[in-house]
Amino acid sequence: MQVGSGADLCCFSENKMMIQPIEWKNGEVRFLDQKKLPEEEHYCQTGNLADLEEAILKLKIRGAPLLGIAAAYGVLLGVRDFQTAPSEVFLKKFNETCARLARTRPTAKNLFWALERMKEVVRLNSKDDVPTLFEKLVREALAVHEEDRQMCDAIGKFGAELIPESAVILTHCNTGALATGGIGTAQGIITTAHAQGKTISVFADETRPLLQGARLTAWELQRAGINVTLITDSTAAWTIRTKKVHCIITGADRIAANGDSANKIGTYNLAVLAKEHSIPFYIAAPVSTIDTTLTTGEEIVIEERGSEEVAEGFGRRTAPKDIKVFSPAFDVTPHELITALVTDKGILRPPFFQSIQSVMR
Repeated sequence: MQVGSGADLCCFSENKMMIQPIEWKNGEVRFLDQKKLPEEEHYCQTGNLADLEEAILKLKIRGAPLLGIAAAYGVLLGVRDFQTAPSEVFLKKFNETCARLARTRPTAKNLFWALERMKEVVRLNSKDDVPTLFEKLVREALAVHEEDRQMCDAIGKFGAELIPESAVILTHCNTGALATGGIGTAQGIITTAHAQGKTISVFADETRPLLQGARLTAWELQRAGINVTLITDSTAAWTIRTKKVHCIITGADRIAANGDSANKIGTYNLAVLAKEHSIPFYIAAPVSTIDTTLTTGEEIVIEERGSEEVAEGFGRRTAPKDIKVFSPAFDVTPHELITALVTDKGILRPPFFQSIQSVMR
């Protein structure tokens, strides 16, 4: 057992067939360090909020739905040592914790959705004694996790209806069990269709600059026994043309009221290619990813990452020193390029403003 950066952070390695990227265990958060994949399945357990914040910022924990679960558990870490404190102290710490977590990843809607759920528990139960209130927060965080598992199952079921009996699919970034509390969103559709006996072949973009497709998606699909081929991001157009790709499926981190969707940088490229090659472009996400307070994707805050992720990828400098770098973590795909949104409430089709309003009601 290794001691990590925090005083109460411990890390260890396991070899398990079932991927459990995060859980609440014995009053602490246990998570899989995704930065170490695919070479090592390395789990960490911490009772320190700062460790969890660092894990989110450094993408040890990533994926929009998983960030929501992590935020809910992070709230518990922030207040767990104040269960015997006066109510006003507990509530002050609760608000500070929510504010800290909200600053970690600004684009991911699920993170803010989970924090709002935890805040609602406090609003509705503010007169409870502190130990009772804390237990209600624990139950809510566990519910966020369980509901995400159920949402993934529903997305997989609905999305599999769109997949023909024999299909070649292109996907981007990582949207599987590593990114969620269940089987995944876009990747959950693929694994569900495979489980139904359909013949599935997948081309996975490596997903520059941090290679989530190469390190994570290829690893997950290979473990699931699905025929997967890794390609560079720049190979996508030629792959679509020469390998007869039937459709492209990606996830989303935030979806505006009109259907404009923010996802990992490079997604917009694929939507343009799908239109050019006349194939469907599907986005899979739970309704918790939809942000109806935003009219269009122009209002989505796009996180920008540090230059070292591009110029010093994985610790090796690959660009001139002091070179300027533009490294957005996400881009926005306009709704007119999206064939359908696959949600846990069903398949939404254009016009998206109407179909989104209907499902949100």
